[in-house]
This record gives sequence, C-alpha cells and structure tokens, in this order.
Amino acid sequence: MPSLRNMFEQVSDLIGAVKVLQGAGVLDLRKPKKTVELAKLGEQIGPIASVVEKYALECPNQLAIVDEAGPLTYAEFDARANAIANQLHADGLGKGDIVGIIARDHRGLLTLIAATGRAGVRLAMMNTGFGKPQFNEVAAREGLKAVFYDEEFSGLVEDFPAEKRYLTWVDTAAPAGVRVVEDLATHGNTSVPPRPEEFAGFVILTSGTTGLPKGARRSKISPFAGALVLDRIPLPQRKAAVIVSPIFHSTGWALWGILTALGNTAVLMRRFNPEKTLAAIADNKAEVLVAVPTMLYRILALGDDVIKSYDTSSLKTVVVAGSALPPALCERWQDTFGDTLYNLYGSTEVAVVSVATPQDLRQSPGTIGKAPVSSYLRLYDDNDKRITATNTPGRLFVRNGAPFEGYTDGRTKQVIDGHMSSGDMAFVDDNGLWHIAGRDDDMIVSGGENLYPQEVENLLAAHDGVADVAVIGVDDEEFGKRLRAFIVPAEGEEAPTEDGIKAHVKANLARYKVPRDVIFVDSLPRNPTGKLVRRELPTGPLS
Repeated sequence: MPSLRNMFEQVSDLIGAVKVLQGAGVLDLRKPKKTVELAKLGEQIGPIASVVEKYALECPNQLAIVDEAGPLTYAEFDARANAIANQLHADGLGKGDIVGIIARDHRGLLTLIAATGRAGVRLAMMNTGFGKPQFNEVAAREGLKAVFYDEEFSGLVEDFPAEKRYLTWVDTAAPAGVRVVEDLATHGNTSVPPRPEEFAGFVILTSGTTGLPKGARRSKISPFAGALVLDRIPLPQRKAAVIVSPIFHSTGWALWGILTALGNTAVLMRRFNPEKTLAAIADNKAEVLVAVPTMLYRILALGDDVIKSYDTSSLKTVVVAGSALPPALCERWQDTFGDTLYNLYGSTEVAVVSVATPQDLRQSPGTIGKAPVSSYLRLYDDNDKRITATNTPGRLFVRNGAPFEGYTDGRTKQVIDGHMSSGDMAFVDDNGLWHIAGRDDDMIVSGGENLYPQEVENLLAAHDGVADVAVIGVDDEEFGKRLRAFIVPAEGEEAPTEDGIKAHVKANLARYKVPRDVIFVDSLPRNPTGKLVRRELPTGPLS
C-alpha cells in the first residue's frame, strides 16, 4: 500500500502536470468530452497515432512533415498511417507481434510509428549506427517478425526473407519481392483499421556506448511525459520545428511526439548538415531546433559570415540532449544565437530528469538545471546512503511519472526508495542547480585520488585549438589508473601540442588531473545521438 505522503505527492504531481499541459495547449479542459475521447483513443492506438488523427480532422491542411520528399499535411499523414496499418494486418501481423525499423529521419519512419500503434503491433526502433552482427543480435533478442529499412541498410537486413522486409526509403530500386512503404502508403487501403484493445507500445534502444544496446520497453505513455518537457521548455503550437536529433532515439522521439501533440510541423533531414540546418530554419521560419551538442559545434564552426547569411531570427527554442553539454559551447551558442538554449537531461530509462533554461546556462554554463514537475532527484553514496549536502558528488537516482518498464532481456536498473539509478554521478550547487560529474562507472582512482574525466573534457573543450575531445581512464602500473586525452585539433587555429595541452590542464585544475597521455586524432567515435563510444577508443599501451 502506498503511504499517505506518496498518495498526496501523486495527486499533487497530477494536478501540476495537468496545469502544465493545459497552459501549453496540449489539453483543453473547456472541452472535457473531447479530452476524454482522445485519452481513450490514446490508450488503444498510442499518443502519436491519436493526435495525428485528431489534427487530420481539426486542421487537415496543416503541414505535419517536411522532408526531402516534400511536404505532408496531417490529413495525408493520417491516411498513410491507416494504409500501412491495414497492410500489416493483411500480412498477418497484429497483437503480440513486434516489427523493427532501421531508418533515418523521414516520413517513412514517422508513418510507421503511427501505423504500428493503429495496427496493435509493437515497434522496435533500431540504431542507424549498427553493424550487421549487432543488428542480427538485437533483432533476435527482440523477436522481430518483420523489418522496415532504408535502402542504405540493405546489407543489415538481408537475413530476413524478402516477404518480411519493407523499404522505407529508396535511393535506387527495390529488390524483387520487397515492398516499398511509399507505394503501400499512397495506393493502399486508407480506411480506419479496427481498433486494437490496447496500445502495443514500443521499444527504444539505449545508446550502447559500452556494449550491445539494451531494449527499454514502454507499453504506456504516462500523462506526465509531456509535462516533464513543457514545464521548463516553451514549445509553440502549429509552427515549424527543425528536428536533427535522430528520432529512433528517446530525445528525438519524445520531442517530435510533444511537438506533434501541439500540431507543429516537423522539418526533417536524413543526414545532418550544419548549413542545410540553418537553411531549413530560415526557409520554414522554424521556432524550434532539436539537436545534440556536437551538432551545435558544427553549426558554430561554419563561422559568422555563413551563419549571418541565413535569417534565423524566428528561432526561439533550441533543445539539446543526448550527450554532455560543455560549458564553453553554451556560452558560444547563446552569444551567437541569443538566449535560446535549453539543456534537457534524461535517459531512455528514466525519461526527462531535469532541464536547464537559458537563464540557468548563463548563470552556470553546462548545468542540467532543475527538475520539472513530477521529477525528483536524489544522491546516494556507494553504500546507498543518501547525500543531502550541496557540492558533494553522489550517484544520481530519479523518480518521476514516466520510468521505463525494464529492459527487454528481463533486467532493470537499481531502485532505492522508489528512485531509479540514472547511471551518472551528480551534485547540486548552492543555487539549486544540478550538474553531472560523469558516469558512475567512469570515475577512476589514480594514485589514491578520485578523478572524473568529464571535468577535464569540459576544460579542454573550451580550448581554442580543440574541436572535439574525449578523456578516459586507462591502466597504469604505478598509479593504478591514469587519464588519456584524445584531441581533435580545430581547423584554422594554431595546432595544439601535447605539452601545451598538459600545461593548460595543470594551469586550471589540480596537478593529478593532468592527462599522462595526449593523442591527436582526426575524429572521435560518436554514435548518431552524439554520445562518445568509449569502447572504440584504444586503452592499451602506446607504441
């Protein structure tokens, strides 16, 4: 039985979330009948499919999607989703079945997200950075009955029979026996398919930066989910939003879903290009940009002349998530584009944890801000004892209204007093702003000192001669562990040297935080969400 305190808290959270959703325009309590009907429909076919149907009726000519193939209205999007859902049923797929998709950001991916909800089929969104062994292992683990894919991923899905493959994007020509989603969507049966008993849910994979990505299962979308974002991030209604963060992952998926719930137009591109992103903002008068931090670096690297050649004055909200946001990047972005930056911190497992507003980032660049409505943060030490002091790092645990239901392999995250492990180390400062110190498994002990590589990364990221940086711990015979820095030199700047990098760290941090090794590389291994794939960095002895 939940305690009286917990029950009071849950009611308070619900009231707070409803106020946020009403204020943002997601809920209209002046029309209770329609609100209840939409909620019931969402329980059957999912939130995305239900709001697409809503806007297809209310504003059929409003643009839902703009991609490389052109614009799609909500009415067209709705009809396409019905056609694909009916095709899934015709192919014998339904309740209890799981299909996978490996696709970049375009209408085919979004159509399938809505269509699987309407067909009562669960959708597993696969990582576009997969190699064939990874893809096959995850496909087998998730029990995929069919796979949807862009042509560029043909080599990954060739072990599936042709009749269980569907092409979501064609660059050249479809192979014999493989159906094309575009053809099915434009020529199929667009009548409303039979309603499933309940929403089948979906599977979003974790980033997999240290091993094979795990599947995070969600069969219900909490009413708190949208409020976790909208409580601290202002999003418009019926405007345009450029989304360059991959939608197969949790950040892109969540922001697209909330933006769609507000009737916005999603402007997509299959591959990120910094200048084309500026052009998309200008051409569509977009008020929102959803990205990952490395994309902001690449936009800023275009230089002032290129940036100023595009009219981005419409841009009001830039949401970043997916990887650490270095303090220097916060300042450079807001100095160039104004106070538009929102740093969303969360994960596939614990959903949205906290959000830093532009004002928070001016006050303390790099902060993850404060918790939104219904999100509660706690710190624990290695003995599971709670830490309440400020400026004291601990393991970050989170409780909110939108946790996942466990991994698809049966495992889950550690939970203490209803709070789930985030996997990160964090601390809260004297102003109540939260900060990430690094992954809880990234901390190393070198010569008896506890080190968090992220602190050194943040310092080096601000160096004029550094375009990208990663710092990791490697084995050391004398000290147990030592720091190793990988540096991507910045173009157009004086090339940094090993001695110069070490001197810079020594001048700004404690002597024991100076990397023993400094390696210059052309690029760093990052996944599509911008996270560093640490397992691909060399940790052995240097030749």
